[in-house]
Amino acid sequence: MKPLAAKPNLRNQQRVDVSTDITIEKTDGCCLTCQVSNLSRSGIMISCSQEMVRQLVPGLKTPAPGNWIGVTTRFSVPVIASQPVTVLADGNIVHMRRIARDEFQVGIQFCEFEGNGFDYVDRYVARLLSDARHLCGKGT
Repeated sequence: MKPLAAKPNLRNQQRVDVSTDITIEKTDGCCLTCQVSNLSRSGIMISCSQEMVRQLVPGLKTPAPGNWIGVTTRFSVPVIASQPVTVLADGNIVHMRRIARDEFQVGIQFCEFEGNGFDYVDRYVARLLSDARHLCGKGT
C-alpha cells in the first residue's frame, strides 16, 4: 500500500492585512467588486455585503470540499510603491462566513496565476511581512 501524500495546510501561509479593491468574475460572467481583507501566497480573503455574497455563493452556504465555486480574480499589488501591477488569478471560493449583519467574508484559494502574478503576490506579501517584523523590533 502506497502512503498518501499529505495535503498542504494552507493555513500555514502567513497572511497580511491589505485594503484594496478586487474584481471577482464567476464562470457565468457575473462580475462583482469587493474589498480585500487579507492576502497570502495561497489565497485571499474578501469582505462584501450580503447581496454580493448571494451572487457569489448560492444559498449563502459555504461550498463543500470538491464543490467549490470557480472564480477569476483581478486585483492590484504595488511592485514598487508607485507602480502597481494587476494580478489575474483563477481560484475557488472555499470559505464563507457572516461577520456582521450585512458583512461577509469569503475565502478564495488560488489555483493558477496569469503571467508573473504569483511572483508579484509573493514579493508583496514578503515585503509586508518584513516591514511588520521591523516595526515589531524583530528585524535587524
